[in-house]
Amino acid sequence: MIDAEYSGFQENLKKLGEVADEDTFSWRGYLEALRLRREYFKLNGATATDHGHLTAQTADLSELDAEKLFRRVSTNRMGPGDVEMFQAQMLTEMAGMSADDGLVMQLHPGSIRNYNTPIYEKFGRDKGADIPSPTEYVRALRPLLNKYGNEPNFNLILFTLDESTYSRELAPLAGHFPSVKLGPSWWFHDSPEGMMRFRECATETAGFYNTVGFNDDTRAFLSIPARHDVARRVDSAFLARLVAEHRIDGDEALELIKDLTVNLVRKAYKL
Repeated sequence: MIDAEYSGFQENLKKLGEVADEDTFSWRGYLEALRLRREYFKLNGATATDHGHLTAQTADLSELDAEKLFRRVSTNRMGPGDVEMFQAQMLTEMAGMSADDGLVMQLHPGSIRNYNTPIYEKFGRDKGADIPSPTEYVRALRPLLNKYGNEPNFNLILFTLDESTYSRELAPLAGHFPSVKLGPSWWFHDSPEGMMRFRECATETAGFYNTVGFNDDTRAFLSIPARHDVARRVDSAFLARLVAEHRIDGDEALELIKDLTVNLVRKAYKL
């Protein structure tokens, strides 16, 4: 409901208004409707939200500027850059709602969706051909983190398809902000080599306890046990190397592997 690039966005605004009984073509009504739907899902067992954007860009507009931007977006009269700015502002709005209602916020940026235009035109959206793109986090997330990054009730889990950001951007952000945790390698990188590169690059700065262990949201259900098994084996191999190098002892490794397997993810998602 915050993807203004979607061709059915205005129709979805109308449906949201009907379900929430709010004027979703006004800025305040739109935000209130989103709050109400979040509360509905929370009452039905949800503990987290998930946001898939092309970039990690966030914004912190004044209420007046945000209202003007929403008016253009909701009436399909967007100017250059309006869609990107709206999505950036909405990530910050979603963070504020998470700080209020306690739902964990997940951010999955960096995928150019429907890259193969002939496939998209023949079969429609979300039929594959999603290609990773370089993603910048430090400057992009600064408006959101300056506003909510130190809030005790805010929890943000960051994912990436851009391995070059592990040690340069993501690990320092997770190491500094109490609200930020790093999600595991995913999609193109939830493989033995990809998982090991993540541990090697992120652990020295972020440590283990600023990550969330391993979780999985794949729709390929039959692959879930295998992916979790691979993650456990990779983490065990990484910890075994640390023990062999006398950087941790065996008892610490046994405690860590339990946390990386199940305890950290349960804590991160409030399960």
